[in-house]
Amino acid sequence: MSRFFGPYGGQYVGEVLKPALSELEEAVQTILKSPEFIDEYRYLLKHYVGRPTPLCHAENLSRSLGGARIYLKQEGLAQTGAHKINNALGQVLLARHMGKQRVIAETGAGQHGVAVAAAAAKLGLKCEVFMGAVDVQRQQPNVFLMKQYGAQVHPVMQGTRTLKDAVNAALKHWVEESSHTLYVLGSALGPYPYPDIVREFQRVIGDEAREQILELEGRLPDTVVACCGGGSNALGIFSAFFDDPVRLIAVEAGGRGSGLGDHAVRMSGGGSLGIIEGYKSYFLQDSEGQVQPTHSISAGLDYAGIGPQLAYLGDIGRVQFTQADDQQVLDAYQQFARQEGLICALESAHAAAAVLKRAPKMQPEEIIIMNMSGRGDKDIFITAKELYRTQWQEFLMQEARS
Repeated sequence: MSRFFGPYGGQYVGEVLKPALSELEEAVQTILKSPEFIDEYRYLLKHYVGRPTPLCHAENLSRSLGGARIYLKQEGLAQTGAHKINNALGQVLLARHMGKQRVIAETGAGQHGVAVAAAAAKLGLKCEVFMGAVDVQRQQPNVFLMKQYGAQVHPVMQGTRTLKDAVNAALKHWVEESSHTLYVLGSALGPYPYPDIVREFQRVIGDEAREQILELEGRLPDTVVACCGGGSNALGIFSAFFDDPVRLIAVEAGGRGSGLGDHAVRMSGGGSLGIIEGYKSYFLQDSEGQVQPTHSISAGLDYAGIGPQLAYLGDIGRVQFTQADDQQVLDAYQQFARQEGLICALESAHAAAAVLKRAPKMQPEEIIIMNMSGRGDKDIFITAKELYRTQWQEFLMQEARS
């Protein structure tokens, strides 16, 4: 495991948090490597999560676009509807092996919160989730699901009331309750050892995709595409291809424009080096290091920072960063639904928008894999309002009157 990736990463925290992180480091070195833990985790991945998830040939899109053969890694078919369950289950299982009675988590779009709540229910631990108040309002279906799994959801009212502030609130709470609580971080960022923990639990995506494409096509893909907020799903699928001649494309949230607060583009324009929330990476910040507001139609990509390993991979050119704006995302969301019968999460639809641009420019013998990191039923309160505003508002008004 790596404390730093080039100049990025590290463990920049106050003394009050170091004992909890030291305990976690020790657990990573001992428990995660034990045959007992590995066997139990693999059993749960197969019989609870439903792995392996399919690698689907998008034949209709491939034919209509006229370029590369497109394959979709369908993480939305995993338990709780997204890739987040791989990491959540691993960390909650680690908490139980550490003797903890309780887990806490931050969440943005809500999928990580749902996954942690479900894993905690399955493994018999108490769960509390910190979620920005803005995200609570726009992701009510996921808030409902977290509560059904028995989790307590805390709306965070400070700051921009989005994912950044949920992370801050969760870290503060962990300092106070670490003796019986483990903080289950949802993305490949934060202070060491979290970036490594999350990557290793998520790399099952890439390991499966690599084996599946070799079975289906007899060779590796030419390009792998994933959306990128903090970076858990991107690193999850990219990790299996680092040593291969495969292009790796990470798609950031272009939002509604290039102005301050209108996007969440850290690597492909706008970010600068900083130390925030315990690690060094690229952040959207002002000249004094104050984190700036962000926007994305997807609640899971409007984070002001990016994981340290992805920052390093971007610097050395191993991962290429691009962006998709809100309208391109909605267009891709509808095109994938109408041509492949698949509803992407809005986060995944950023990757879909990049595939729609890139695939037609590739040769018919080339292969592109997209990580469809989640399904889009969670986003109905956003997508329905954007695409069918009048009908949706009338429906909500009728429901309010009934």
